[in-house]
Amino acid sequence: MVASTHWLASASGMATLERGGNAFDAAVAAGLTLQVVEPHLNGPGGEVPILLYDRRRGEVEVICGQGPAPAKLSIDHFESLGLDVIPGTGSLAACVPGAFDAWMLLLRDHGTMPLGEVMRYALHYAEHGYPVLPQIAGAIAAVEQQFRDHWTTSAEVYLTRDGPPAVGSRWRNPLLAQTYHRLLSESESATGDRDAQIEAARRVFYEGFVAEAMIEFMATEVVDSSAEAHTGVMDERDLADWHATVEVPLWADYHDYRVFKTQPWSQGPVFLQQLGLLAGFDLAGMGHNTAEYIHTVVESAKLAFADREAYYGDPLVEDVPVDELLGSAYAHRRRALVGERASLELRPGSVGGRAPRLPLMRVAQGEPAGTGEPSAAVARRARPARPARRRSGETRGDTCHVDVVDRHGNLVSATPSGGWLQSNPVIPELGFPLGTRAQMFWLERDLPNSLRGNKRPRTTLTPSLAFKHGEPYLAFGTPGGDSQDQWTLNFFLNHVHFGLDLQGAIDAPTWHTTHFPSSFYPRESRPGEIVVEGRLGESVVSELEERGHRVAVEEDWALGRVSAAGVDPDTGMLKAAANPRGMQGYASGR
Repeated sequence: MVASTHWLASASGMATLERGGNAFDAAVAAGLTLQVVEPHLNGPGGEVPILLYDRRRGEVEVICGQGPAPAKLSIDHFESLGLDVIPGTGSLAACVPGAFDAWMLLLRDHGTMPLGEVMRYALHYAEHGYPVLPQIAGAIAAVEQQFRDHWTTSAEVYLTRDGPPAVGSRWRNPLLAQTYHRLLSESESATGDRDAQIEAARRVFYEGFVAEAMIEFMATEVVDSSAEAHTGVMDERDLADWHATVEVPLWADYHDYRVFKTQPWSQGPVFLQQLGLLAGFDLAGMGHNTAEYIHTVVESAKLAFADREAYYGDPLVEDVPVDELLGSAYAHRRRALVGERASLELRPGSVGGRAPRLPLMRVAQGEPAGTGEPSAAVARRARPARPARRRSGETRGDTCHVDVVDRHGNLVSATPSGGWLQSNPVIPELGFPLGTRAQMFWLERDLPNSLRGNKRPRTTLTPSLAFKHGEPYLAFGTPGGDSQDQWTLNFFLNHVHFGLDLQGAIDAPTWHTTHFPSSFYPRESRPGEIVVEGRLGESVVSELEERGHRVAVEEDWALGRVSAAGVDPDTGMLKAAANPRGMQGYASGR
């Protein structure tokens, strides 16, 4: 079974399984397809973390497809440019593209099919076209003027003479198709051995013509979200010296489940910290989606995400006290901070005698400073769905997700993102832009997530795997930036505590808090805010406001794009579910 955020990716993964491939082959096929059919959400210039369970090895592994900052990118460099925040677009925010190498590593070490077989679907849709969804058309419309005025190479790929492509039209990317054809040709002509061909493709991307085009692009001045034009600093060594890595996951036990997440170069551990806090509450006794239940989950999230800001960073560079953060004693102390009223402060804990340090906060315009208690319940505000370009000047995409389970019991959960069509101009020789993940670094010094060359940014991307009664059970995840480990937690708790099946757990009304600093430019926070789907109901919203929360009510089906796939350890039956929000997620199986 395959579940993802786009039906063509799910179909590509399922077709791969039908042709005899395993879950890892299918995940690569689906992931490469997502880069073509959701170019506003991910691309070859982006990144991907992958969690997997390989039945043959009996182990859960992490493949880190998050590339580091270029070696020459530094706080000093930004200070010399007069910038105190890394722009959300442009070459200055580009990290080494990690997605391609991560997919190739997964295919080489765990898959069975040759590269041409799993790439055929992505290549087909790039060459012959895919349907333009309303979200794609809207994303392009939001940056149309930027394309026409400054990013003319993007205009050549994504605009017609009359403007953005029409919803429902067929859209092709012939430049990307040419790149894929050449990459395959060079890889297959180098050797007849499957694994050697995959290695050859990795070299072509990071040392061959793809790398040459990316480095040449670095010398191009790009107008970014600072409203100024800058060149990038990534060079040949940055690309050639980096490879995706295999890592051990972090995990936590919760009732009958063991949940696996990535290391703290992602925000993944906040899911585990939230579980540790919530283990001390009778969530089922509070009732599903009651105000008391939502309040408890949100206040626990605030504590976990405060620790994210104070302690998380690339563990290859920073000393992240992850064992203490995930320990039961620490969770017990922190749990006492969950009170009856909404906290408007960001409250990291003291770990191992360390005094926590937070970055300087950028409170969103019109928001409270974040200290003290509100004098009265704040009137709720209805907000439209997040646009591709905000009034603040932020331009960003979102993310994709794919989950696969196969007949052998292998599981894959992957969250590809970055390299959005909104992030950078299209590189004309390649047909895709670079990403902007470096915007997640802080330019303040001596923070765990402060910018440093060759360091990975603390990303929001966070796939999930779970065992049940000690047996492999479920792969799940969602797009959504800082909301990912809130929406997936809501899904997981719906399933674990309230008996909802996978589809019901996804469909249930959801929410998230924006209390802590955003990981995206311009890094603003909204202290005390909860964003909820309108389906939660008037009485629940009113009670949350009475507790001091600032409630922003979205449309009924506006939040989250969770998907999931797994195997029932008791029956051996496979199951999957996808999100109806956005009307493009799909789960498929046979």
